[in-house]
Amino acid sequence: MSETIPDEQPQQHWHPLTRTAFRFAFVYFLLFNLPFPLNAVPYVDKAAEFYNSFWNWIVPRLARAVFHTEVSFVSTGSGVRTFDYIWVACLLLISLVIMVIWTLLDRKRLSYPTLYRWLNLYVRFSLGTAMIGYGAFKVISSQFVPPTLDRLMQPYGDSSPMGLLWTFMGASESYTMFVGWAEMIAGILLFPRKTSTLGALMSIGVLSNVVALNFSYDVPVKLYASHLLAMAIFLVLPDGRRLANFFVLNRPVESVRVEPLFRRPLWHRSALVFATLFLITVTSVSLYQSYDQRRSLIGERSPLYGIWDVEEFNVGQSAASTQRWQRVIFDSLYRVGVQTSTEPHQRLTLELDQEKRTLTLGRRDDPDWKTVLTYEQVSPEVMTLAGTLNGSEMTARLHRTTERKFLLTNRGFHWINEFPFNR
Repeated sequence: MSETIPDEQPQQHWHPLTRTAFRFAFVYFLLFNLPFPLNAVPYVDKAAEFYNSFWNWIVPRLARAVFHTEVSFVSTGSGVRTFDYIWVACLLLISLVIMVIWTLLDRKRLSYPTLYRWLNLYVRFSLGTAMIGYGAFKVISSQFVPPTLDRLMQPYGDSSPMGLLWTFMGASESYTMFVGWAEMIAGILLFPRKTSTLGALMSIGVLSNVVALNFSYDVPVKLYASHLLAMAIFLVLPDGRRLANFFVLNRPVESVRVEPLFRRPLWHRSALVFATLFLITVTSVSLYQSYDQRRSLIGERSPLYGIWDVEEFNVGQSAASTQRWQRVIFDSLYRVGVQTSTEPHQRLTLELDQEKRTLTLGRRDDPDWKTVLTYEQVSPEVMTLAGTLNGSEMTARLHRTTERKFLLTNRGFHWINEFPFNR
C-alpha cells in the first residue's frame, strides 16, 4: 500500500446491478468468514466460539422447523454435512434480506469505494490465511502422509475415491510439497495490496484444481473450497477488463493507483506493521501446527508392527464363517488393519496396553462396537489372540511375515527409462 495521501476524488458511479451485487457480497463474505481474524490468532481464538455457538444453536432449530429433519453440529471432519448446507442456506437468506433492505434505504448512493477497500482487505486476509494454512500442511507433509502398511495391503479396487487421492498424494512427498508451496505463495501474495491481484490469480489456478479434486474424488470439503474459489474470483473481478485487455486482446493497460486505507500516514504505517506481523504469525503458526501434526501422525510405530498372517482362527459355532480373519496389519499405535475372506480391508481403532497384554478394538463408523482381545507373543514372529468377537469366543494364531518391499514406495525416481515402467 502506498503512503501517499490521495487527493479528493469525485464519487464514482457504479452500475445499479454492481451496487446491488456488492451489498450482497459484503454481507455474505462477512458472515461466511467470521469470526476471522479471531480464530486465526493464538490465545484469542476462544472468543470465536461465541459466533460459532450462535450457528450451532440456530441451525438445528431451523432444520427441525423448516426441513423437518434433525441435524447435528458435532464435527465429524466433513464439511458437507446436512448442517453445513443448511448453514449456507441461512447465510444466503440473511444476505438477500439485508441486501434488499440496504438497497431500499440507500438508493441515492452511487458507489462504495471506501467500503469496497475494506471488504477487499478482509477477503484478501481471510483467503490468504486459508491458502497459507492449506499450503503449510503440504509443505510439511502432514495432510498427505506416506501410505501406511494397512493402506498398502488394501486391494486397489476397495479403496474409496478419497482414499485413492490421499494415497496418490502421500506417495510423492516432492509433489505434495510443490502443491503446498504454490498455495502458500499465493496466500502470501494476497497480503500486500500491490501483489494481491497476482495472488488472487494464483489462488484461482490452485483452488480450481482443489475444487475439481474435491468433486471428482468425493472429498467432503466441497463447500469450503468452492467458497475460497469464489473469494479469489471476487478479488479479480475489478481487474477483469484490464486482464482481458492485456492477456487476450493485446491492448495497452494503464496502471491502477493503489489508495491507502487511511489518510493519516501514522495510521497507515501502523496498519502496515500490523499486517506484516499478522502475516508472520499466520505463517509461523500454520507451519508449526503442520509440523506438530506430522510428528504425531508419523510417530512411534506399534510394538507389534508388521503384517501378520492368520494361521489358525477359531470362533464359536454361532459366528458366521465369513468372520475368519486372514491377515492382521499393525502400523500406528492407534489403528490396526484386518483382512477377512469377505472384507479385504477393515480399519479398526486400537488401544494397546502392553502391561495387560490387551488389544481394545473399535470401529469409527460404529461407536457402540468394541471388543477386547488378549495377546501373547510366543516368539518375535508368533502371536496368539484370545477373546470375544461379535459375541462369540475367538482364538487365533498369527505369524509375522517377512518385511515386504512395496513397489509404490520403493520404485523411486529415475532420470532414464528405456521403457515405460507402468504397472
